Amino acid sequence: MTDLGRPFWDTSALVPLCCHQAGGDGLRRLVREHRRLTIWWGTRVEAHSALRRLVREGAISPDGFDQAAARLDLLLKSCSEVQPVDQVRTLAETLLGQHPLRSADALQLGAALLASQERPRKKAFVCLDDRLSDAARAVGFTVLPRRRT
Repeated sequence: MTDLGRPFWDTSALVPLCCHQAGGDGLRRLVREHRRLTIWWGTRVEAHSALRRLVREGAISPDGFDQAAARLDLLLKSCSEVQPVDQVRTLAETLLGQHPLRSADALQLGAALLASQERPRKKAFVCLDDRLSDAARAVGFTVLPRRRT
């Protein structure tokens, strides 16, 4: 595999690592390959929101939530976290003018750009959200997992 540095992980790719969802096996492989993950400061809240939504939808039980939240906490302990600094906000505002992103996704991508020192070429962005993946690709990231064609 080409060296893509320390990958930035969007919440959409972290949640399947914590509970049984489609794509989880491939994502676990990526974690084993790269080991050192970078995330955005708000990822923990986004992940808890996604897990709570899965409980409300009946996709996981309340006990399943507790297990997934424990896995999430363990996973996040080893992550490098991009803090909510002004530069992330500025980058996110710029990205909103260039791509059809929701605010949280713009903050994620802004944090990834800051983590890459605004040089995303040959840097990995791990994401399962199509719109955010498209924007990350457009600014120069290598998006993982790669789409099958």
